[in-house]
Amino acid sequence: MITARQQTTRDIKLSHPCFSKEAHHRFGRVHIPVAPACNIQCRYCIRKFDCANESRPGITSRVLSPGEALERVRALTGRNDKLTVVGIAGPGDPLANEATFEAMAAIHREFPDLTLCVSTNGLCLPDRIADLMQVGVRSITITINAITPALAERIYAWVVYRGRKLTGREAATQMVLNQQRGLTNAIDAGFMVKVNTVFIPGVNDAEIPLIAWSAGTKGADIMNIIPLIPQAEFAGLQRPSTEAVAKLRGGCATHIEQMTHCRQCRADACGTLGEDRDMELEVLNARIGEEYCEML
Repeated sequence: MITARQQTTRDIKLSHPCFSKEAHHRFGRVHIPVAPACNIQCRYCIRKFDCANESRPGITSRVLSPGEALERVRALTGRNDKLTVVGIAGPGDPLANEATFEAMAAIHREFPDLTLCVSTNGLCLPDRIADLMQVGVRSITITINAITPALAERIYAWVVYRGRKLTGREAATQMVLNQQRGLTNAIDAGFMVKVNTVFIPGVNDAEIPLIAWSAGTKGADIMNIIPLIPQAEFAGLQRPSTEAVAKLRGGCATHIEQMTHCRQCRADACGTLGEDRDMELEVLNARIGEEYCEML
């Protein structure tokens, strides 16, 4: 007899392009960029997101209001029967923005069959599990780059938690504790969980297998090892080679299933993985189509 979480996992894997290599060519997703604020500062992150000509996580052409996000989903579902997933992946951290919960609740009311997911750094995850369940979110991605405070201190400059700005080892300890607690709580609550880990050469190489072991032991569903995009404080590092990423994934695969088809999507990505379309143009075309139909 399978558990409720196992059934959720099976259902989502059939149509979620991030959780299934077989699904990512057949089904599409849309990221709605409603979450501009972030509660941490990663040393590899530049807090600039209003870009149209870059393609990396956290980038969006513009931030949407929850109402605009709902309109966007309406337009895209009307034009694309492959759309199965609506996610919030930034441009900041979704759990640090109340707009995330407002947008997800509205979308879930109108489109209960769509899978809703969020991507978070995990700092606020233990505090917001119930809120995520209430608005219909079913899958969560947690970016975990370290499992010990000593390493986390090298990756995170500061965090803001419950109104307090923390730095140094105190920030790192809070980050690691909340990520691990949130990971466990999310799995226990029945969410499908993916762990993202940024591969930072010379920084977290040795600890990534430990992150994989911990995530697999706790019951996470899949891990996505992402090559560093060198920028900000880590601009002087080299992006890891395809061979180095593959080797690391191979070693971690003994602990947890590995994702190998990630495209490091923008916060306003739309379409199937690797075939993203201009979301603004898609919405405009949908509106033109609606107006034309009304004229007939």
